[in-house]
Amino acid sequence: MGFLNIFSKEKKEKLDKGLSKTKENVFSRLSRAVVGKTKIDDEVLDNLEEILVTSDVGVDTTLKIIERIEARVSKDKYLGASELNRILKEEIAALLLENNREDLVEFTVPEGKHPYVIMVVGVNGVGKTTTIGKLAYHFKKSGKSVLLGAADTFRAAAVQQLHIWADRVGVPIVDQGMDADPASVAFDTLKSALAKDSDVVIIDTAGRLHNKVNLMNELTKIKRVMQKVVPDAPHEILLILDASTGQNAIEQARQFTAATEVNALALTKLDGTAKGGVVIGISEQFKVPVKYIGIGEKMEDLQVFNRAEFVDSLFD
Repeated sequence: MGFLNIFSKEKKEKLDKGLSKTKENVFSRLSRAVVGKTKIDDEVLDNLEEILVTSDVGVDTTLKIIERIEARVSKDKYLGASELNRILKEEIAALLLENNREDLVEFTVPEGKHPYVIMVVGVNGVGKTTTIGKLAYHFKKSGKSVLLGAADTFRAAAVQQLHIWADRVGVPIVDQGMDADPASVAFDTLKSALAKDSDVVIIDTAGRLHNKVNLMNELTKIKRVMQKVVPDAPHEILLILDASTGQNAIEQARQFTAATEVNALALTKLDGTAKGGVVIGISEQFKVPVKYIGIGEKMEDLQVFNRAEFVDSLFD
């Protein structure tokens, strides 16, 4: 179904509401930028560039969008300032489409990966543990058996938080307490998953952005130990980013993608920010698919990311 996946009406309404601050921030300013203008000229493009950069789309991605709009304007003399909204929507949609992957319909895992192992990375405070809890809820709701692994052992609160979510969702958890070896926790979690015949394993890791060498060594060790139990684990390395931090989220993406093979992203707290443009910048810059977005506090407010619906909610 790809780019044309159809959301339920309720999900779409939640997405619209979650992106309302970003939409208001971008398009109230966009409308002011074209007041009194009959064509897309250099001044309009300069204003658009400023709007996109300050909405945390990112400089490189913004310049790419501006170049595309300039090319279209130079080819079609009939494009006027009143059409800027439509052109911008089309170019952002095209940019997101270039990150070649299928959009998810629901919370599913690939066939033939049993258990499907997700290693979650990200700094403290981005909503990492909460996102793990919400993921567990959605996978369980879809009929999958889920096991959590508390391998963020450097912070006592992280283990406690994960236990709270495990109890809330009603899924088992493996932990060895604070200061345990994270790789040992991951090993035990996968051994337990095989014994329980679990469908999905979600392993939390330490939320620290220390220097790249230490981070890389730590995550590499966890992966190496997991592969003693499940040879192709982890199947997914999910980086959690807080959309409300804007450029900090982009810098964290840069650090973590350099340190480990991140192959999926989750953007949290989109409902509380006007910086939703960061989704566009991160998706385009790192070529790592945004898989989930958080648009509220409730367990149901974690959604699979659908590019078509995201662009529609941002522009319509």
